[in-house]
Amino acid sequence: MECPNQEWDAATDVIVVGSGFAGLSAAIEARQAGAKVMVLEKMPIPGGNSRISDGALCAPGNFLQREHKVEDSPQLFYEDILRAGRSRNHPRLVRVLAEQAAAAVDWTRDFLGVPYLNRVDRFGGHSAARGVTFACHSGLDCIRAMVATFEGLGGEIRYNCLLESFLVDGDRTLCGVRVREGNSRTREGSGTSKQIRANKGVVLATGGFGNDIVFRTMQDPQLVEDIASTNHKGATADGLRAALGIGAMPVQLAHIQLGPWGCPDEKGYGTAARFASYSVFPAGILVDPETGQRFVNEWGDRKVRTDAILALGHPALGIVDDQGAQLDTDSLRHGLQTGKIQSFDSLGEIAAAYNMPKETFRATVDAYHDALSRGVEDAFAKDLGAGAVSLSTPPYYTLRLWPKVHHTMGGIGIDEHARALDTRGQVIPRLFAAGESCGGVHGESRLGGCALTECIVFGRIAGKNAAGEVSRRSEADGNARII
Repeated sequence: MECPNQEWDAATDVIVVGSGFAGLSAAIEARQAGAKVMVLEKMPIPGGNSRISDGALCAPGNFLQREHKVEDSPQLFYEDILRAGRSRNHPRLVRVLAEQAAAAVDWTRDFLGVPYLNRVDRFGGHSAARGVTFACHSGLDCIRAMVATFEGLGGEIRYNCLLESFLVDGDRTLCGVRVREGNSRTREGSGTSKQIRANKGVVLATGGFGNDIVFRTMQDPQLVEDIASTNHKGATADGLRAALGIGAMPVQLAHIQLGPWGCPDEKGYGTAARFASYSVFPAGILVDPETGQRFVNEWGDRKVRTDAILALGHPALGIVDDQGAQLDTDSLRHGLQTGKIQSFDSLGEIAAAYNMPKETFRATVDAYHDALSRGVEDAFAKDLGAGAVSLSTPPYYTLRLWPKVHHTMGGIGIDEHARALDTRGQVIPRLFAAGESCGGVHGESRLGGCALTECIVFGRIAGKNAAGEVSRRSEADGNARII
């Protein structure tokens, strides 16, 4: 849509659409670069999926790795991401993430002042323990710190402000946005249409579309309404539609990730799922409750585990002993109180409770312990000489697991400068993007702990460049660096 000739309702230097980690990182950096910045958020509160995340960031060379003497490198991280993405990732974007991930963690701790748990975790598909987690075990404290920092710098956030479309000049240069102020998610078409000018640039940071049933089923017809999502209610494709409307490049929109730690007995992401992620998968096993047998490498990447659970055709059973459960006692306590996690004094009680063949289940656990005692790979290529623990300390804890839509790897195309690309692979002048609204970083499957890191890395890049020289150069630099 072309820029209107009439007067604008408001004007600023940089408009950031979305107030999650990507959007607020961009807003802070743009404001520090001297730009006047306005953040537009369609929900009544900031944060999006970042707010309700488990608060984990993966980064090689981070401060806790150094303290715990964990060996790692950006190259190893880069290779892990490509392997999980089945090499469908855009390598230059992955390289940026791998090389700037540790700096993103430092920024949240040293600049924003967000505290971390004193632990470093190895998530499925990673070759090293490189996951660090905010002390509140969610993204909430970091969102609060970002909002306080941005507003302390004089930035403005407008809530209940839904993006309708981008406005461009005749030469394809982005000049502003059309929004609906006072929009209500429950009343379609509510609010007042406003046009806001951006003198320097716009950053798209509206996140993914995991809760947009129509849009996601058009990309993957299997992801019907009955498939639950871990996302917040506002995780829809509004921003993506607006970008596609001005010719942005769609990248891998059908790559939609389901989280293997989803629990069908709770809504959304939930605390049982967090217990699965931080205790069951690292220290326990998964079994088919109909056969009593294991069926997957519990340390495999998310796609490996999800596909294996879906192949069963019914929820899997996650099992961990008391030693492994101590990795996340807060989630354990809540799960027991709500009945999503069950406690048993013996393996025999588990078999009886789930009507599993007792002898088969016992043989499954014995075979696991045998491979563990010998420190060898088991039948599922799980390296049991690399930190696995036995299931020998009662009580035992179980929960049901069934995948939920979690992350949309696809989005619009960007280059290493977070500049949006059109369908010819050329820069869309003055449009930048970061976070889950972009495609190409993760390929077919995202590794755990990489989304928040990606949001901060590319959000900071987008904010700096929207406010600075890259924004002005982009008009003359029509050809982006081909990825």
